[in-house]
Amino acid sequence: MASWSGSTLLPETEDKAIKELNEIPENRENDIQAIRDMIITRPDIHFTRTDDVFIIRFLRARKFDILEAFKMYAKYYEFRQLKFRALFVHFMASDPDMYQALMDGFPVVLDDTDHLGRKILILNTANWEVWRYQYVQIFRALLLSLEYLIQNEETQVHGFVIVVDWTAFTFKQASRLSLSLMKLTIEGLQDCFPARFSGIHFINQPWYIEAAFTICRPFLKPATKEKIFLHGNNLTTLHTHIHKEILPTELGGLLPAVNIGKFARELLRQNFEINFGVSAPEPRGQSSPTLTRSMSVPLPNENYGNQNGQSNYGNQNGQSNYGNQNGQCDKQDNLEFLLKFD
Repeated sequence: MASWSGSTLLPETEDKAIKELNEIPENRENDIQAIRDMIITRPDIHFTRTDDVFIIRFLRARKFDILEAFKMYAKYYEFRQLKFRALFVHFMASDPDMYQALMDGFPVVLDDTDHLGRKILILNTANWEVWRYQYVQIFRALLLSLEYLIQNEETQVHGFVIVVDWTAFTFKQASRLSLSLMKLTIEGLQDCFPARFSGIHFINQPWYIEAAFTICRPFLKPATKEKIFLHGNNLTTLHTHIHKEILPTELGGLLPAVNIGKFARELLRQNFEINFGVSAPEPRGQSSPTLTRSMSVPLPNENYGNQNGQSNYGNQNGQSNYGNQNGQCDKQDNLEFLLKFD
């Protein structure tokens, strides 16, 4: 069988894929077909994409171990279609709540890659105003951003680095996080997304974040634990992993401050969205909401909430309108469940 000719890797990146990922160009097509042949073993899952370009992401993420790659391929859809399907309804940049999170810089994506070719994502937790949207919207925005970025074959090989800046993170914000949400995040990134995460760096983390990290450690795989670094306020140690030449001034780098909404606007211009075969819910007793200016990111002089500081998105009781009269695939009910499950 002829080798797959769809690769767009640069020669030096292909060499890296061969050395680090066990990728053999002549075997790509056979390896992809081997994954495709295993789909029949999971009739409970609707594999909405079975094309070469998509499947190879999972092979690269699991270093061309066929069985492990298929396990991740199945978990990817299981996570989205069976376990947490409400998270992937209206999975698009123009979704009002998700767009709020994107415009707040969740995440910021640097224009340049680092010295190892890795894509750098920055999350500044101080930008999260908890009364405007829940943490799950940040998680959804991160997943959507990763989906957009992983389309690039170079990124599939080189991977990502995530920097989380905990400066000014408050107890009020921390109270909106729970062990169940942290487990959700770990599962979604560690086991159910086809990417190489080369490093996750915490800076300026308060003591209670370090305590939370200690609690979450048992849910991390050994290889993941080795990739998480807690730098505190010592940016010098951060710069040993990510050079100052590509970092913004906020992270002690040599580049200007970041434009936190730039990447969000790129996603919106592309009308980026993904359909995982999850049915969109109908609002209770009314027609489906459409995206209007009033549901978009408010202008600087607009009020984000009501007099009580609560978000205005929803019904008169302040509840989300996503859901049908029978409560099936109800977004708010599912999100409340996510806040409670352990």
